[in-house]
Amino acid sequence: MAKSNLSIYSALVANLVIAVTKFVAGIFSNSSAMIAEGVHSLADTINQLLILFGIRQSKKPPDALRPFGYGKELYFWSFIVSIIIFGLGGGVSVYQGYEHIIHPKMSGDITWNYLVLAISFVFEGSSLIIAAKEFNKVRKGESWWRAIVKSKDPSAFLVLFEDGAAVLGLIIVAICLYAGHQLNLPYLDGVASLLVGILLVGVSLILARESRSLLMGEGIASSTRQRISTLIQQDPAVEKTVHILSTYQSPEEVLLMLIVAFKADLDTAEINDSIVRIRAAIKKEFSFVRFIIIQPELFEK
Repeated sequence: MAKSNLSIYSALVANLVIAVTKFVAGIFSNSSAMIAEGVHSLADTINQLLILFGIRQSKKPPDALRPFGYGKELYFWSFIVSIIIFGLGGGVSVYQGYEHIIHPKMSGDITWNYLVLAISFVFEGSSLIIAAKEFNKVRKGESWWRAIVKSKDPSAFLVLFEDGAAVLGLIIVAICLYAGHQLNLPYLDGVASLLVGILLVGVSLILARESRSLLMGEGIASSTRQRISTLIQQDPAVEKTVHILSTYQSPEEVLLMLIVAFKADLDTAEINDSIVRIRAAIKKEFSFVRFIIIQPELFEK
């Protein structure tokens, strides 16, 4: 497996195993919170499969139908994942919580619940640690939130958010189940499910915002844009950089559109030679700039 996908594969295995055990425990103990956690883990399992599918689709080569490639497939499926977290994860959990608060039921043998929660915490915690280590490699000393906002690879922060929400959800469920059992307050089971649902809805909204931004077309950073402008204007045939337009096609592919004003005394051949030099200079320094379109303009004083 690819090293960059380690966090996804680890989360997939963990969530698949945990989902089954949570459902079994929820059925035996009649716990809505545990059923909600099972739905959460099932949704996360589906999400990891969709992310892997999106990564695979995004690596398809360009063709006549998609001349700039299929890179945005990853952004599309990441957005779908955020919707699934909202609907299947958050929505079902909120509904389950509401039903069990209005109509509380005494839990059965909660020994299963404690056992499954302990096992789940180990698996989910391990997966979170792996996801955090993988993301830490690419954040380059920036704060975690800043790195997430600037990241062009949703597969990295999606798993991080999912695992973080999973661990926090387990803590909420464990506290509410223990309190409900000790105080004989069965509605706390529903409260746990409701809180988990609200947590998932909040996470889904953040992920949807970031995925939508990437899907709509984010451009390169201002520092990168300034450096590209400097490279352009270092060419002897260039008078000035008029416009730099860009959009990420995938985390490692940028489409760059340049409007460059060339000196007025140049002929077509000299302008073409300059365009070749500009393309080579930009691609040498920024390997992720895959497509460069240059629109020449004659500079007139």
